Amino acid sequence: MRIVPLFGVFLLVGCAVQRYQPTPIVAGATASQFESRSLADDGLRSFEEKNLSQPESSWPPKAWNLQTLSLVALYFNPTLDLARARLARADAAIVTAGARPNPTLGLSPGIPNPYLLTLDFAIPIETAGKRGYRVQSARNLDQAARLDLADSAWTVLSGVRLALLNYLLASRSLELFHSEEGVRADQVSILEQILSAGEIPKLDVDLARIELSKTQVAIRAAEGQVAEAKAALAAALGVPLASLQDAEFSWPDLDTPPTLESLSAAEIQRDAVLNRLDVRRSLAQYAAAEADLQLEIAKQYPDINIGPGYTYEEMHSFFTVGLSSFIPLFNRNAGPIAEAEARRQEAAAAFLQTQAQIIARGERALAVYTAALREVAEAQSLYQLEETQLQITQQTIRAGADNRLSLDAVQIQLSALARVRLDALGRIQRALGDLEDAVQRPFDRDGMMQIQPESPTLTKLPKAYN
Repeated sequence: MRIVPLFGVFLLVGCAVQRYQPTPIVAGATASQFESRSLADDGLRSFEEKNLSQPESSWPPKAWNLQTLSLVALYFNPTLDLARARLARADAAIVTAGARPNPTLGLSPGIPNPYLLTLDFAIPIETAGKRGYRVQSARNLDQAARLDLADSAWTVLSGVRLALLNYLLASRSLELFHSEEGVRADQVSILEQILSAGEIPKLDVDLARIELSKTQVAIRAAEGQVAEAKAALAAALGVPLASLQDAEFSWPDLDTPPTLESLSAAEIQRDAVLNRLDVRRSLAQYAAAEADLQLEIAKQYPDINIGPGYTYEEMHSFFTVGLSSFIPLFNRNAGPIAEAEARRQEAAAAFLQTQAQIIARGERALAVYTAALREVAEAQSLYQLEETQLQITQQTIRAGADNRLSLDAVQIQLSALARVRLDALGRIQRALGDLEDAVQRPFDRDGMMQIQPESPTLTKLPKAYN
């Protein structure tokens, strides 16, 4: 019978059907995988070498800098997985948008008369370019998802920069307190000797001991800050704290931030408007909203269903050609068109708001960085003056015109100024980080990786996630 080939068609179609593949999540297993992460991972080494375009002479490296730690975060940090998943969904949406509607098949057997059979086959035809508008919208949203992934990556790398900065500053602060502890202990020892000779009252020694105790308390607090900063760095990288146990870190340009002359307000504003990923994402979302509006306008025009029909009745065959469509009698898609137009206006307003906020943020970040540069210069000047005083005191001691107490006093003052200078350095580096965030571009040559939406580093999952 003529309907036998149809069952063959259904059978072939059934062979191409995809099957469900379960991927259960076991909390204990994922926790164990996280705890097993290490900076000595071979996959991480390949990832570093590929993106730095140079082989690693030793692995793991003796000291991790900001660039290599940036790649560690791109390799391990789970925050990017969510953005990658959204990108995969956007890629799939392009396939959905471009899919052509399937034909329909209708079979109406006669009951109870076996000599009556009707068979209808219809092919839907979309009109007014609806499929093209759907694809255009999906591609714009896909570009927005790529920019969102790049924006997420920049946020992760900015967090790594801040965490590394806090750790190095806390470590230096701890070293300064240890140095001051040694000087104050020497001061107490000298004063005790003078007290035993009866030349000073006991109160002078007690005051010195109190200052020594304060320094020791500050050391305990600084040790806690170092431990906290190291844990924050591990979290920013996406690795367990134990993996950083023996790791060393370096930042060659930490003490030499870019000068004000190397920065331009006009260049920063231009980069903020053109280079920032959220601005480009807003533009892509606006383009998608515009394509959606075009699609809703195109839906005013009805689609067509066309196809042959076959009827078998009382040993006779009849063939027909069918044509059908809906009639836009009661509405012309006015409501969806108005909604799409409102969404386009909303996307335009969101873009203008984002752009204005970014321009203001860039101007503020540059002003804060300028003030921080002046603060660092003044702190450095005071420190150099105190260093000069230290050299003079050392010379007078060698000449026998002064004693070690004077030297200790100068060294204590120098330690205090060193902490002031360190605090100023921390503020200027944080201000520089805010300035880099404003334009989403690193300024120092040893800074973070440059992020681009088309980078395979972002769009392809590292081996650790396969």
